[in-house]
Amino acid sequence: MDMMANKRLRMTMKTLRACFFICLFALAILSTILLSVILVAKWQGPPSVKVNQSTILYANDGAKLGETHHGEKRYWVSLDEMSPAIINATVAVEDRHFFDHHGFDIKRIAGAAFADFKALAMVQGASTITQQYARNLYLDHDKTWKRKLNEAFYTIRLEQNYSKEEILEGYLNTIYYGHGAYGVEAASWFYFDKPAKDLNIEEAAMLAGIPKGPSIYSPYINRDKAIERQQTVLHMMEEQNFISEKEESTLRGRTLSIRQLKDSDMPKKPAPYFYDAVLKELEHTLKLSKEEIETGGLHVYTTLDPRMQEIAEQEINRRIDNTSKIQVGFAAMNPGNGHVLALVGGVDYEKSPFNRVTQAKRQPGSTMKPLLYYNAIKHGFSPSTLMKSEATTFTIEPGGKAYSPANYNGYYANGNITLLQALALSDNIFAVKTHLFLGMDQLIQTARQLGIKDELAEVPSLALGTSPIKPIEMINAYGILANGGREITPVFIKKVTDASGNVLYEESNSDGQILDKKAAFVTASMMTGMFDQALNSYTSVTGRTISDQLTRTYAGKSGTTETDSWMIGFYPGLVSGVWTGYDKTYTIDSVAEKSYSKQIWAGFMEKALENEPEAFFKPPAGVSGIYIDPKTGFEAGPGCANKHFTYFVKGTEPTGVCYGNGEMKKKEKNVQPAEKENKRPKWWEKWLGAG
Repeated sequence: MDMMANKRLRMTMKTLRACFFICLFALAILSTILLSVILVAKWQGPPSVKVNQSTILYANDGAKLGETHHGEKRYWVSLDEMSPAIINATVAVEDRHFFDHHGFDIKRIAGAAFADFKALAMVQGASTITQQYARNLYLDHDKTWKRKLNEAFYTIRLEQNYSKEEILEGYLNTIYYGHGAYGVEAASWFYFDKPAKDLNIEEAAMLAGIPKGPSIYSPYINRDKAIERQQTVLHMMEEQNFISEKEESTLRGRTLSIRQLKDSDMPKKPAPYFYDAVLKELEHTLKLSKEEIETGGLHVYTTLDPRMQEIAEQEINRRIDNTSKIQVGFAAMNPGNGHVLALVGGVDYEKSPFNRVTQAKRQPGSTMKPLLYYNAIKHGFSPSTLMKSEATTFTIEPGGKAYSPANYNGYYANGNITLLQALALSDNIFAVKTHLFLGMDQLIQTARQLGIKDELAEVPSLALGTSPIKPIEMINAYGILANGGREITPVFIKKVTDASGNVLYEESNSDGQILDKKAAFVTASMMTGMFDQALNSYTSVTGRTISDQLTRTYAGKSGTTETDSWMIGFYPGLVSGVWTGYDKTYTIDSVAEKSYSKQIWAGFMEKALENEPEAFFKPPAGVSGIYIDPKTGFEAGPGCANKHFTYFVKGTEPTGVCYGNGEMKKKEKNVQPAEKENKRPKWWEKWLGAG
């Protein structure tokens, strides 16, 4: 029996010795690992405690346009610039042993580990101020073991390389207090309208309690919960001798005065649609994520003209009835360099941030016609070219499909009209005839030259703007016509620098000649006709309703479909365009709503150019200007009753003269008899009514 007992005793002792050596070995390994971690932390040096910086956007006059900071308000102040009360309250409630431990509170960790073990999940935290600071600077807030290990490593690095005061200062400047306020200084101003150095004890106790749950303990969200939490903080301050028992009792009974919220606490971004377009352009140009852009401390110099932006917004608000659900897209550009000077992507950004200028695709209607007629001028047409305006059914080969476009309200000249009048009156028959005669691929090629990237259908109705296009692309195309055919693209950003002033990006526009100068100028000249009632014929010019508001000679074109209303036009140095319509395919039936685009455009152009000297487009070499009779296209001679000044590519001027009283004199070319006999009408001459 004694032998068995001795044997068991020997086995027990052997087991205990084995366990002792295993524990000793494990402890040695853990100590080695811990020492290694500490040495690595020390070797790597102090981790960066740099916090996110706001990216700042500037308008074209250098004025600050806004900041991109995810709605965060951040200020940095030293411990000396903070009330001792907020320091004491924070230490009391967040980490009472902060000045005694080396980054980890072992007792709290053990308690939290026991709670996690019982729940078989991470349910309780024991984070010290240093750990929380590490998490705020470098990590997310997910409760995972991997994140905890990373947090521990950064905590050691912070404790090894920074003093307790530096860590506490950093923590108090980065902790989140709700409502976009990061750091005690921002929070103090937000809740109490005073700097952190002026906080009293009860205010400090209120603030110190908020970070545990800003959506729960904000006095703006739940005042009762906020006061309950404040009293808990006061009690913990008393327990740790930061305040006396008598002070705690007195402070508990005081009514706390919270600053009244103002509209400015929820600031609206200036030019919000432009603002968003700049962010998207930055993302595309610099290949950075949205978060990197918004918190990278960039300085972004934009093209926005604050005065023009204000005019555009005022005109839209003034013209559009606030009871209407119609939407708007507006942009103004400098045709010389493509700079976007103003942009409004909708009636109300807060209700819909969708940008109808840069994102929407809408049928441009008759605003497509200047692109068509530029191509026609390039191929030998002139403002005096005549075609019949009459109800016409076109048979389209191959397949013999019939197409019957109609003019607005079913009005036709039922006779010849000039190209000049066709554009001013927006005659659809003339446009489709021209489109088919030139070849339907030609308009698509011209649109591509003018920077229109959207898919265009090679169909007869393309001349009438049936393929949807982004408004910004149409306005840019008009800008190219306005500048004589030089290539531009919409530019939102002139330059980007980092926080140190290093240039990361600078604009560069190709500025190459992409259109025929002469044809572009003649087209632009014809576009002034929409405002000249001398061109009235079977119907009035399309700019009649706003011509009396205009004090300058503008070039432009309107366009309408059942669901879209457009007006795009330009003056030397400025092009702007307006689209109005409904987001869904509702038709525009109201007379007032049909006029919005023209009224907004006219009001904007007049006010934007109000103090500018009068300017004129300079014709290029190879172009001549004369007065013509709009009806016949003949040169207007003495006594001609009606006349309009327009330009021609040299060699395409009228061959006849109008003398008035119905007297016309036409110069005919000498044609040999044999040529007359052999000349037979071609198929397209019957279509065009030219034979």
